Amino acid sequence: MHNHHRLGVFVLAAVLSVCSSLDAAEAAAARTIVLVRHGHYVSDPKDPSPGPGLSPIGVAQAKLAAARLAGMPGSFDALLASPMTRAHETARVIDAELPDVAVQVVPELAECMPATRRKEIIADEKPEELAACAAKLDALFALRFVPAEGSERREILVCHGNVIRYLVTRALGVDTAAWLEMSVGHASLTQILVEPDGRFKVLSIGDIGHLPPNMQTGATGMTDKDLVAPK
Repeated sequence: MHNHHRLGVFVLAAVLSVCSSLDAAEAAAARTIVLVRHGHYVSDPKDPSPGPGLSPIGVAQAKLAAARLAGMPGSFDALLASPMTRAHETARVIDAELPDVAVQVVPELAECMPATRRKEIIADEKPEELAACAAKLDALFALRFVPAEGSERREILVCHGNVIRYLVTRALGVDTAAWLEMSVGHASLTQILVEPDGRFKVLSIGDIGHLPPNMQTGATGMTDKDLVAPK
């Protein structure tokens, strides 16, 4: 009986240990998402999707953004990128500074145009395409802007101005048609924290502190012209 008792205690301890491990693995944790807008590029209407690549100034901006990310405390668990050339090239520059993560292409991060309050901006857009864009970004938000499981995660999403601003409106819980009331520059960082209980905190929007003034492009009030990248 004594041996049976000890065996029972051992089995119970093992079961409790497994249950505890399962609980720990499934426990919700914080997820920090850093949205990086691609670097400067020269738009070419004749260049079909995935579009043109980075300009020399865009490469320089991407390198400075990469250095900023590499200098942040802790490590990153994922590096996701839009399939469009300018975003994918920006992600590759970042990847060179973060050797522990590999670039993963996510088609849903591609640029698109959702509905906005500024009707003159979307006058030539088809309503069904505006709706399709919003539906795509809503699905992306529902899938990726959720608490982590087991332990905290930090992820980088390299994408586009429209995408970033729309996702910010979702995190803030405001009218998504207000996305165009924000402006984010090339190679800027926008940070969103998903707390373990699923609530959101927007930590920064369009942060360009890593770029000197003469390299800031792509947003209202910034120098948006072809510049010579520093050697």
